[in-house]
Amino acid sequence: MTDAVTVPFVLFAILCALAALALLEHLVLPALRFVASSSAEKLIDEVSARLKIGIRPFQRTKRRVLIDRLLYDPRVQEAARTFTASNKVPPEIAQAMVERYARETVPAFNAYLYFRIGYWVGRRVAQALYRVRLGYVDTEGLAAIDPDATVVFVMNHRSNMDYVLAGYLAADQAALSYAVGEWARIWPLSHLIRSMGAYFVRRNSKDDLYRKVLERYIAMATEAGVPQAVFPEGGLSRDGRMREPRLGVLDYMMRGFKTTGERDVVFIPLGINYDRVLEDRTLLLSINPEAAKSSKAKAASGTLRFMLRNLRLLVKSEWHRFGYACVNFGSPVSMRAYCAERGLDFSSMTREDRQVQMAGLGKHLMASVGKVVPVLPVPLMATVFVRNSGKGLSALELKAEVEAILDALDAAGAHVYVPRRDLDYALDVGLRMLRLRHLVDEYEGLYSARLEELPMLRYYANSIAHLLPS
Repeated sequence: MTDAVTVPFVLFAILCALAALALLEHLVLPALRFVASSSAEKLIDEVSARLKIGIRPFQRTKRRVLIDRLLYDPRVQEAARTFTASNKVPPEIAQAMVERYARETVPAFNAYLYFRIGYWVGRRVAQALYRVRLGYVDTEGLAAIDPDATVVFVMNHRSNMDYVLAGYLAADQAALSYAVGEWARIWPLSHLIRSMGAYFVRRNSKDDLYRKVLERYIAMATEAGVPQAVFPEGGLSRDGRMREPRLGVLDYMMRGFKTTGERDVVFIPLGINYDRVLEDRTLLLSINPEAAKSSKAKAASGTLRFMLRNLRLLVKSEWHRFGYACVNFGSPVSMRAYCAERGLDFSSMTREDRQVQMAGLGKHLMASVGKVVPVLPVPLMATVFVRNSGKGLSALELKAEVEAILDALDAAGAHVYVPRRDLDYALDVGLRMLRLRHLVDEYEGLYSARLEELPMLRYYANSIAHLLPS
């Protein structure tokens, strides 16, 4: 019994690997899950105590449970039966498709990742790239929101940085669940985004079965009071102007809304603007009919060159942050009050009537967002140069032009962010940014726009054009 047994090294290595795997699966991983679960529960209790909108039980529910709930939802099952009959396929295939769509849609919210890692990374990235400012806030309106209401932040979509900026600045309000486009369904980014509580949306899907699964998930989350963030424009602004709203997600939220229901739905307008949008040239190229179509490899190459150029400037101590990034929080729009004022009941409307009323609601919400889009130094100065293209202006003339624009903005009730409350400094900041990017030239004390860069200047001027008389 004590004799030595000789085995080949390969077999010994396999036995050791199997033993290590068993130890990992039956001892180490359960212990880590127990510690992580305990830490997560403590973190959720701690965070919920300071958040204005606490973490809902729905967000704490295991993902597998939510998938099953969605999978066997009566309306989803009815849609699956319709799909089976119309496409003459076995029920098992329709059920497998529903499960795939449910797995794709349902997030896996991780409080530790959201508040400990995501918030820290978001803050660091935002502050490294921009001078981040929280501008106007309707404090009284936000304080008056029912704590049990479903809060939905609606915002304009300027940059992919919007996700980071809004999540960072709203971190004391709620843990936001974003509707994210297909661009983020790339491994491992998809797992990270899903862990942050976001759900994926196929923007232009014509699949009725998929749309029913998505609709029911959004309805379930809304009924459960999950705070959400929505970009009604559906995508990034290509020319700088606010786009017409796409009402799919908002419609899903409102289909089952009843003014006498358990929860109110409150939309909070959120306006975002930047002195520099990282994707500006790419966005302008996408609407230029004369520009060659860019491949993914070319786009990746351009991104890499941009990063290397900024890294070189950083090493030479010549790098500057990309100006100001500002967020304004507007007055909440209570759907109970909105529907009561207009005698509406979305849950009992026909499809045609609901589409008409949703179009009205979409315009109302986007107008509310437009009112709180911040006016920053670069868009302000860009407006001056667009209005005076082909003309040289002295510093004194620039200031006079800006003051005339500010008077018009003030009359329109716009929210202008003036750094350090010093207008001269704000003008210097905006002008310096435009000159650093070679959008504006100086010759013998006169400043003028580069004609070939007028599209870029219009892009930034367009971000506040809706606030000015046409």
